[in-house]
Amino acid sequence: QLQASGGGLVQAGDSLRLSCAASGRTFSGYAVGWFRQAPGKGREFVGALRWNGGSTLYADSMKGRFTISRDNAKITVYLEMNSLKPDDTAVYYCAAARNPYYLSMPSSPREYDYWGQGTLVTVSS
Repeated sequence: QLQASGGGLVQAGDSLRLSCAASGRTFSGYAVGWFRQAPGKGREFVGALRWNGGSTLYADSMKGRFTISRDNAKITVYLEMNSLKPDDTAVYYCAAARNPYYLSMPSSPREYDYWGQGTLVTVSS
């Protein structure tokens, strides 16, 4: 089970860090991805981190402002978001996908096996 948290109401230009914690499991052998869904839009890939090795993948539009990291001891993956814009307003989801090292990291929602409940980020102008 995945637990996403850290969302809230911020102003444009602010930073926010979201957390995705694993409950009762480890992320070993998995990629942990972040997606977002704005009102009336589809689920959009933000980025992912492969737990074993720590490599990351970002959507092109997210590079530079968003950073994914992990805390091994807490079995938690973070999404650090900087210079937030009103267009970043969305429900942010974390998800986990089995991802052996020989496979590319998944970027489609269909490739993910487990999902958290989502956390709402609202950026005011």
